[in-house]
Amino acid sequence: MTEEITAALAKVPDLKVVARTSAFQFKTQNRDIQSIGQQLHATHFIEGSVRKAGDRVRITAQLIKADDGTHVWTENYDRELKDVFAIQEDIAQAIAASLRVPLGLQQGQSLVSNRNIDPETHQQYLRAKSLVRAGGIKSLTDAAALLEQVVVHDPNYAPAWAQLARDYATTPSYHPAWLNGSIEELRRVVDATLPKAERAARRAIQLDSDLPDAYVPLANVEHFRRHVVQADELLSKALALDPNSSDVLHSYSLMLAAAGHVREALAMRQQLQLLDPFPPLFNGNTAVIRWVDGQTDTAIATLSELPQGDAFRGYFLPRMYAAVGRYAESSDALRKAPFAYVPGMRETALRLLGTAPAQVASSESLPHLGNMEFVYLHIGATNRVLDFYEDILSAGYPLSVATSFLWHASYAPVRRTERFKAYVRKLGLVDFWRAKGWPNLCHPTTGDDFVCS
Repeated sequence: MTEEITAALAKVPDLKVVARTSAFQFKTQNRDIQSIGQQLHATHFIEGSVRKAGDRVRITAQLIKADDGTHVWTENYDRELKDVFAIQEDIAQAIAASLRVPLGLQQGQSLVSNRNIDPETHQQYLRAKSLVRAGGIKSLTDAAALLEQVVVHDPNYAPAWAQLARDYATTPSYHPAWLNGSIEELRRVVDATLPKAERAARRAIQLDSDLPDAYVPLANVEHFRRHVVQADELLSKALALDPNSSDVLHSYSLMLAAAGHVREALAMRQQLQLLDPFPPLFNGNTAVIRWVDGQTDTAIATLSELPQGDAFRGYFLPRMYAAVGRYAESSDALRKAPFAYVPGMRETALRLLGTAPAQVASSESLPHLGNMEFVYLHIGATNRVLDFYEDILSAGYPLSVATSFLWHASYAPVRRTERFKAYVRKLGLVDFWRAKGWPNLCHPTTGDDFVCS
């Protein structure tokens, strides 16, 4: 109910609605309402409860001012469960009216989409959506099983198709192949999931062309397939449909950062942080882009606040410490990272990192370090850094956040190589730059050539 009402209110042009994921950080806390309002940058809260009994549902909702706790509006609803979407529409419109903001609806439009779906199937969809948001290979597998049942039962329910597309497109990023170094296994997973993600996303758009959630996974698929211009157009369409969507801002900013448009990516991350300031997924990736922009202290401070076993902290902190010559701290963070690499790979990376900044005599005989490639930068093996990036590109899954690392100052020697130029051409970035504008660190020269610094 919270998610649906939040989404409905977010459609009102003059309202900025904090995302459910951040608002729910305070759900079980008995804290000062003014303090919560300040942390969320919110002027009002919506509180309520939902009780279900058989085929009926009782909902209480109230609108509260954050600065003094005054109740602006309150209402109780006691209706049949089949009327749940109508209740959501009533609540959203009543709140907008209480805040004296126009709805901005055209003739015949509503804030809550008219969804002809039975309550039980809708509950199954909501359970699956929660699992998709949680991430992790088991959650995504369970969510896919639920959503596949939903679209069989109701093949015209566009939101379920969109979530199924997101599930399929995200699954490879959580697969163990990332940590065990098996590029062939990762390629098999990608080949199995991305075509299904594309079909599901296109089905969702066919059913509802105004559903922004459908454009994001399709854009991700196009990006993985190195069609960056098309991915940008899809994300631009999604952003036009919902300028305050956390998922759209997250995906679009990561794509821009991967393309070297770091400042534009940061502007989107700042908007995202206002709308959804607490999820580790968002904070971890924002820290990375700030680091790429040169805000090292801020990025390290953000990641250091995450729990010791957090994957973002374990993956990103070691490279940030190393980039400023804090090799002992880098080694300690890498040693504590909650990952299970190929046997011996982490130990090898730690051994090599322990020799930094001494330069190796020969880089060709060095072992493969997978996604710990940053170590090569600090031991004079610059020519080995792109091994990892070329591997994941060949597997068909060049993650945006990984590509964004290449725009950090510490990777400047890599960017000046012909191998880097060949890599970004294969990635589709040069076509994107020629269509949408060059990043600060690259510019065209003569003919079809360009240079990066």
